[in-house]
Amino acid sequence: MQIKLLVEGGEMKPGPAISQKLGPIGINIGKVIQEVNKATGEFKGVKVPVELDVDAKSKNFKIKVFSPPVSELVKKEVGLEKGTGDHKKVKVGNLAIEQIIKIAKIKHPNMLTNNLKSAVKSVVGNCVSLGVLIESKNGKDVEKEIVEGVYDKEINGEVTEASEEKKRVLKEYFDKLKTKQDELIKKEEEAKKEEEAKKQAEATAAAPAAGAAKDEKVPATAVAGKTPGKTEKPAAKK
Repeated sequence: MQIKLLVEGGEMKPGPAISQKLGPIGINIGKVIQEVNKATGEFKGVKVPVELDVDAKSKNFKIKVFSPPVSELVKKEVGLEKGTGDHKKVKVGNLAIEQIIKIAKIKHPNMLTNNLKSAVKSVVGNCVSLGVLIESKNGKDVEKEIVEGVYDKEINGEVTEASEEKKRVLKEYFDKLKTKQDELIKKEEEAKKEEEAKKQAEATAAAPAAGAAKDEKVPATAVAGKTPGKTEKPAAKK
């Protein structure tokens, strides 16, 4: 029996999904979790695909660990829990091309790409959707530069470590960008609140006016020859 899981690297915990599958056949769940955590320890803080090959008769199991999804590796490299909700507007990190090559080398064996250069381009595509800059540029621009051969030296040399100086410069650029982003988001939120408050005030002001108009309705048309509210006296006998 094969069971596919997506677990936190080195931090798998008991849960209904695994208990319902292993409990009925008498597999030691605690031991499974211990072994999975041991096998995925190098991917701490990252979600990792794991496949359990379980023999129900012998109660033995084998663990196969796959490399984490590209998005998870990018988030780990940036130090993020999640990407941006609006990648066109909000950026969440700034990586060096060397860091992209590092991720591409990890994922290349599992990718449908012929070479490392194509794998690097694929990783850059994931950075675009996550809102992560590369070399202080938008991923779309970096993809074009990869095709043009701008980073051939680093890719062909399989360089996976950026200098501390380069990382510092990239961080300083992103910190300034983030400050501007935060100010812009704050202004937009304030403008939205003002607009909502304005609409609420207009609605509140309109309510009494509508009530007054209802109270001022003209009474039903009086019966011809009679004054509304008065009773006509009978004619005197002759």
